[in-house]
Order: sequence, then structure tokens, then C-alpha cells
Amino acid sequence: MPAIPDPLPWRSSPRCDTGACVEVALLDDEVLVRDSKDRQGPVLRFSRAEWQAFLAGVQEGEFDR
Repeated sequence: MPAIPDPLPWRSSPRCDTGACVEVALLDDEVLVRDSKDRQGPVLRFSRAEWQAFLAGVQEGEFDR
């Protein structure tokens, strides 16, 4: 697993005004996700295809309660 370069252009939702959100960065063919409250903590890595499938599920309501 390649190292994560520093700095990366991390971004969060404009609706995130509490600071308790996830941040996302695009890295070549991966999407990186981290907790905005713990920026030195673990980073999840997803392929672009996995990330697109997740976003499609969100838009389709797959994760609604």
C-alpha cells in the first residue's frame, strides 16, 4: 500500500459546520476518507469504482433508515 502524500487536498461537505464530518481526498485511482476530528488517525482507501458504487447507493436511498 503506497504512502499517503502530504499535503493532500482534503475536502468536506459545505454543510459540515460542526467539524464532526468525514473528509475526502482524491489520489490517482483511489478515494481516501478520514475523520475530520482525527486528522492523524486512520485513513480508509477505496477504488474509484467502489466509491462510485457507494455514492450511487446513497443517492438511491440504500442506507436510509
